[in-house]
Amino acid sequence: MSQRNYRIAPSILSADFARLGEEVDNVLAAGADIVHFDVMDNHYVPNLTIGPLVCEALRKHGVTAPIDVHLMVEPVDRIVPDFAKAGATYITFHPEASRHIDRTIALIRDAGCKPGLVFNPATPLDALEWTLDKIDMVLLMSVNPGFGGQKFIPHVLDKARQARRMIDERGLNVSLEIDGGVGPANIREVARAGVDTFVAGSAVFGAGKAGDPHRYDSVIAALRAELAGA
Repeated sequence: MSQRNYRIAPSILSADFARLGEEVDNVLAAGADIVHFDVMDNHYVPNLTIGPLVCEALRKHGVTAPIDVHLMVEPVDRIVPDFAKAGATYITFHPEASRHIDRTIALIRDAGCKPGLVFNPATPLDALEWTLDKIDMVLLMSVNPGFGGQKFIPHVLDKARQARRMIDERGLNVSLEIDGGVGPANIREVARAGVDTFVAGSAVFGAGKAGDPHRYDSVIAALRAELAGA
């Protein structure tokens, strides 16, 4: 059995935005570790979601858990200081969305946040060769970014194993996160590929009956039970 410290990061993309503060409170009370915050610009990806004001609103609401901001935007650098000021913990971006990857990583770090790189299903991990020792998180997309509720792409497990080898061979304390189509049916297999942080959107926020503050308890317990057997 693995002794890895597993973290569950529900994506608020699938939450009820009319009750967002309450939704985040409830999912954290049910045992989630991180708030995953999907930022889409209708340019880098074909969808438009939320910006720094929503992140700031969650902090003002009283959310103290780490907020993991995934930037699906192009260009990246302009928006980084705004999210840092709004209370982001992690800021991850796609290397192909930045002309100068190393500079963007430094910008995030200098703003007081933890930087990370995100790789789409067909994007190779080449950039990690030169950046892995400068980042805190590698996020692997197991769906093509832009929309929630998609099916898991199995070949990403091979990328997860590759990324885990790179992290372990260098002895680095870098989180390996996965996003897309993760739920109780496959989270154990994903964990065995070396992943330690799991974004789950529709699998978590789609659970139970709206208005029930305990609606997320059972699904997060199910995810934990699967991870215990990984």
